[in-house]
Amino acid sequence: MPNDSLEKYIVSRKNGQPLKMDKLLQISIGIARGIEYLHQGCNERILHFDIKPHNILLDENLNPKIADFGLAKLCSKDQSAIAMTAARGTMGYIAPEVYSRNFGTVSYKSDVFSFGMLLIELIAGKKCTDPDIQNQSDVYFPELVYNSLVRGEELLLGVEVTTSDAEIARKIIIVAFWCIQWNPVARPSMTSVVSMLIGNLQNLEIPPIPFVSSPGLEISTIFGEV
Repeated sequence: MPNDSLEKYIVSRKNGQPLKMDKLLQISIGIARGIEYLHQGCNERILHFDIKPHNILLDENLNPKIADFGLAKLCSKDQSAIAMTAARGTMGYIAPEVYSRNFGTVSYKSDVFSFGMLLIELIAGKKCTDPDIQNQSDVYFPELVYNSLVRGEELLLGVEVTTSDAEIARKIIIVAFWCIQWNPVARPSMTSVVSMLIGNLQNLEIPPIPFVSSPGLEISTIFGEV
């Protein structure tokens, strides 16, 4: 694709070349609609299991295209759980239930989680497992973003934004934290995600804190060291 992958634009934020916030919203909606099609638009549901910026390619108009279906699985739309013998995906984007069934059953909601992590990186302009973040704080980076959200503070965007841009960023981040709820049942479907992204910020509720701790399974086990 002529504009490479979404990962390129997340990394380029550090070099002072960010995309405009309204374009990020358009890209987010495009990806969400693509995943919604995989989950609802085909005869069989397609679970991607590797949604991440590197696998979102951009055409000449920066329209997103979902790529790399090497880990994908097919299942019927009435199948509520997927049997898996081992975890699949990329560290930092894998839903907790894919690692341990103690956190729920693997389903299309696992892609929703990965999409939420992608949104956080897209808006924050940095990888959630970036070594630079490790040097700055022992706190899990999305948790820092969530704390800023619930306190009504400026989000950690890394660039100066206008009031309207800040509202777009806040809407996308709220959707992201609904997507990465620890319990798969609490995550929205991609159809609901699309509706939230194209809707008004005022209609969105702040999601409950999505992070939990469990003996023997630290957050870093799922998301990588931070």
